[in-house]
Amino acid sequence: MASPPAAPLAPAPDEGTPVSVKIRERLAAARRRFHANDNIAEFLQPGELEQLLDEVETKMQGVLDSLVIDTEGDHNTQNTARRVAKMYLNEVFKGRYVAPPPITEFPNAEHLNELMIVGPITVRSACSHHFCPVIGKIWIGVLPNEHTNVIGLSKYARLVDWVMGRPQIQEEAVVQLADLIMEKTQPDGLAIVMEASHFCMSWRGVREMDSKMLNSVMRGVFLTNPTLRREFLSLIPGRG
Repeated sequence: MASPPAAPLAPAPDEGTPVSVKIRERLAAARRRFHANDNIAEFLQPGELEQLLDEVETKMQGVLDSLVIDTEGDHNTQNTARRVAKMYLNEVFKGRYVAPPPITEFPNAEHLNELMIVGPITVRSACSHHFCPVIGKIWIGVLPNEHTNVIGLSKYARLVDWVMGRPQIQEEAVVQLADLIMEKTQPDGLAIVMEASHFCMSWRGVREMDSKMLNSVMRGVFLTNPTLRREFLSLIPGRG
């Protein structure tokens, strides 16, 4: 007697679930926030960034359709949805989706304790409100102590790129960067100054082309020692 046909396999519980939903569920289960300027790399599984790119492309195509742009007939926009998806995930917002850059730390063998300034480091970011570019420069001042971990100069630029490679508000971005550098180096003092042009002000809105935003974060002895603070500010070209 012939055996009855095997029952079809039940679909996997998450079959057809958008990858963004899966990532959100992991974040919710871990009670981790996922604001625009947060890094969520640890919640992405291998291959999911590529899946996320496909999902963003599909939804970006919907945006273009809603803008009544004929992406089939317009040769200039035929692949725009894919290009925009790659730009967001692999370039301008990359700091959300990749792990922090490897930072080689060295002991302060010579017990260096003099002010060191790194900069200007180029900032390429985008504002969280309109996703318009934020372009500027950062200067970092560090006062080490004998226990401070010494990192290479290029690593400061990598840390800046990682933090700024997300939708940011400038006031929050410099605080995030300060927290990260303090954690990595444990200096006696840290000072950061950022100056940037915001396209959400020059490209839209009031369309003021020449205004820039300048702000600073001071930690440790830079807060308590006005002489050191003045020295740092005076050594920044054009900021003295």
